[in-house]
Amino acid sequence: MASKALPFTKQKIEEILEEYPTPFYLYDENGILENARKFKEAFGILEGFKEYFAIKALPNPYIMKILKKEGFGVDCSSLPELILAEKVGIVGENIMFSSNDTPAEEFIKAKELGAIINLDDISHIQYLEETAGLPDLICFRYNPGALKQGNIFIGNPEEAKYGFTREQLFEGYRILAEKGVKRFGIHTMVASNELDPQYFIETARILFEVIAEISEKLGIRFEFANLGGGIGIPYKPDQNPVSYDVIAKGVKKEYDRIIEAKGLSPLKIFLECGRVITGPYGYLITSVRHLKHTYKDYVGTDACMANLMRPGMYGAYHHITVLGKEDITPTHKYDVTGSLCENNDKFAIDRMLPDVERGDTLAIHDAGAHGHAMGFNYNGKLRSAEILLRKDGSFIKIRRAETVDDYFATLDFETLKSFE
Repeated sequence: MASKALPFTKQKIEEILEEYPTPFYLYDENGILENARKFKEAFGILEGFKEYFAIKALPNPYIMKILKKEGFGVDCSSLPELILAEKVGIVGENIMFSSNDTPAEEFIKAKELGAIINLDDISHIQYLEETAGLPDLICFRYNPGALKQGNIFIGNPEEAKYGFTREQLFEGYRILAEKGVKRFGIHTMVASNELDPQYFIETARILFEVIAEISEKLGIRFEFANLGGGIGIPYKPDQNPVSYDVIAKGVKKEYDRIIEAKGLSPLKIFLECGRVITGPYGYLITSVRHLKHTYKDYVGTDACMANLMRPGMYGAYHHITVLGKEDITPTHKYDVTGSLCENNDKFAIDRMLPDVERGDTLAIHDAGAHGHAMGFNYNGKLRSAEILLRKDGSFIKIRRAETVDDYFATLDFETLKSFE
């Protein structure tokens, strides 16, 4: 079976283990930086290009600060994410605020920070005006419905709760223009973890065509088109990464054919990728606690679905390396599990690995996006620490592990004593 390379050795992990017990997340700063620069270089051929890193993928201020230095903005969808951006020093139009069923306080905070507000529904125009006031620049999220086929991860656009219909787009921009708004953007997001570059080129074409039609019929001019995110990563060893260059060149071709040809340039092009920026550069490091042999052979770890829910929730594949046994042929079939009281608490099912022993350390790959961020406390499980492996080989804790005191912090045991 094909393998995946690691940016660290067993010895480096043992060094970290002297200070921090498993389980923990480990992020490769060098990998993130190299990828971010490759991403910028490829998409830099597009007019006014900017990447808005989707905070939901990895909401850690240290990672955000690394990406800020590379010129990335952030995509936020909640009040805590807006505050996180503010604390990192990312404000103004370096924030794209895309939310749904949005409360007033989030619109107010987004407007206070000068963020680009991306509305999810036509009724939100009035709601935003009443609660926060209309900003100078507003964006709408477009749901292309039957014009665009979704993928298995995000589903059919017609079934999605997100965005404006085509008809609502025209009506919404007309309302904004009548209310005196002068600056306009448009956004769509119709894929998740998609590996076909043509999918994103087609999305750009659809968005450019609707921009052209709205501009002509309403006499307004768009400043930017946010093509969303959704670029996938090769979770399986035999998969290939998506070519940034293929997407960028394909989008530019459609831009020249539609936007440039119709005199609608300059139109800035934005993306809001998360997974592809950090996903391949994060690892859940866990120790083997028990080996169980019943109807199947089980490797029981000190991590669980509460640390990484993607395999249990989605049946997602995450490659696993047994540290120190990288060059040993995998000859034994295991289910790799955690201690949650749920039978879907499995990182792998029928996975071929070298013979595993109690005390072995496992690295679960491609956990740098939607990993720690999706953690939870069911069964009284505590979220793990996050460690950053620096470019020089040193490491730093960028989030401590939760404690039992954290778990009980929202409960009032003093009042409980007098409760009858």
